Amino acid sequence: MATTHTKSAARAMMAPSVIALFVWMIVPLVLTLYFSTLRYGFYNPETPFVGFENYTYFLTDPRFISAFQNTLILVAGVLAITVIGGTLIALLLDQEFFGQSPVRLLVLAPFFVMPTVAALVWKNMMMNPVYGVIGQALNAIGLPSINWLTDYPLLSIIIIVAWIWLPFATLILLTSLQSLSEDQKEAAEMDGAKPLSIFYYITLPHMKRAITIVILIQTIFLLSVYAEIFVTTGGGTSSSNLPFLIASIISLEGDVGTASAGGIVAVVLANIVSIFLVRLVGKNLEG
Repeated sequence: MATTHTKSAARAMMAPSVIALFVWMIVPLVLTLYFSTLRYGFYNPETPFVGFENYTYFLTDPRFISAFQNTLILVAGVLAITVIGGTLIALLLDQEFFGQSPVRLLVLAPFFVMPTVAALVWKNMMMNPVYGVIGQALNAIGLPSINWLTDYPLLSIIIIVAWIWLPFATLILLTSLQSLSEDQKEAAEMDGAKPLSIFYYITLPHMKRAITIVILIQTIFLLSVYAEIFVTTGGGTSSSNLPFLIASIISLEGDVGTASAGGIVAVVLANIVSIFLVRLVGKNLEG
């Protein structure tokens, strides 16, 4: 049993790491807050104090509304594909079949591909309208090829990001499935329950916590998607999300003040989503 002395020693040993992490987080945040109150640009040597003017400019910019909508659509679309697809793939991988281990390894492989590489593969090998795999397959059955990145830019990004995150969801959900007792399924089958009923009343409730964890973790990362957009569509009102818009303001326009204000807005929105998801996770873990 830990004594007061050992607890104090543990706190003393943890203190340097906690302090370093706190400084690592708080210094950039404070600087961003400071820059967001200045008319600070790469091409303007003067940096007058403007208060909340940068926030007003950013929030009233038509690009913000478009980027915010794209962010929500991107997160919701990827979550829908990964949760539903991950559940179906996990159900398949949970069955006994020849070559189960190699198949599981292949299914999980996309998660270890860097986002930039994955985006380049999809852009040049899959979605290219001339020599891409999808275009060639459509032409083979007599249909015209689709210029995905031009005609459906946001959908294309959702597909690419979902392909990257689908193995993660599959792994978490498969682990949850394997912890389900077979006795419950066998008892339900003996009582005459059909496969869909077993899935809906036994399997799905058992996977509820795992699904919640998948949603929480993926949402945190999906709110900061950038590389896939930069490599494929290069932004634009039809595919830019909040991180890409903020990066464009500072890199293309050199407006550090407005970009800093946008960063603070993005942090606030992300924390609101995180608080909601953490409460949701807490309720599911207690249930």
